[in-house]
Amino acid sequence: MPYLTIGESRIYFEQHGAGPSLVLLHGVGGNHASWFAQVAGLSHRWRLTTLDLRGFGNSTDVEQSGREGFADDLVTIWRELRLDGSVLIGQSMGGGAAMAFAAEHPAQLRALVVADSLVGLELPPVARERMAAAEAATIDLPQVERVLGTRVRTAMPERVALYQQLASFNSVTLRTLKGAPRRVTLESLERSGLPILFIVGQEDVLFPPQAMRAVHERLANSSYAEIEGAGHSAHFEDPDAFNQVLSDWLEQLACPR
Repeated sequence: MPYLTIGESRIYFEQHGAGPSLVLLHGVGGNHASWFAQVAGLSHRWRLTTLDLRGFGNSTDVEQSGREGFADDLVTIWRELRLDGSVLIGQSMGGGAAMAFAAEHPAQLRALVVADSLVGLELPPVARERMAAAEAATIDLPQVERVLGTRVRTAMPERVALYQQLASFNSVTLRTLKGAPRRVTLESLERSGLPILFIVGQEDVLFPPQAMRAVHERLANSSYAEIEGAGHSAHFEDPDAFNQVLSDWLEQLACPR
């Protein structure tokens, strides 16, 4: 099985397809397998690298650094897998790691995609107020209601079961995850010069579209898209729509085929 050793921990990764490089980082309830629909739908045109962040899936976290180690792990992963020039895609928790890496190492990337996430980002007042309301409204919700939209929960019980099964392979949960996300400023993302795409499910209750749109409007180098009928896990709930939005944006960047 493909692993990289970082300190005393092992980081699991997979690579699929051929073409320009995309690297995908999962959220708290996910791991590398959560991107199965992106691997199936995009690997005919792009080279996808999926990985388990430390403590998730097949990866270990012997140092117990949790989120504090994610961005530093990416430095080693980039070097060992020769990922310079990749588009980095992060969802939820993975979006926070992606933004931190992009802010600190913009020369290593072609572009940044942030899906259903504002993790670690210093927010403008409008977004900060909206996020405070969202946190208060969702603090006592069951996990499935936090991460999956109404359409999936009511009409796709097999997708709900699959989400729960994938999450069961992680050794940590949101409540046991160690470390804090690295703080990222809007100014550092602006200075990076990277094209940035924000994608959000229209029913995301954790990172509401209004908050993500407010961040997009502060960044001249960003684009914004909503996935109709999806919640916090838009890539998982409606992968066809997510993949289409992503593909169209990548084509606009003139990524070579």
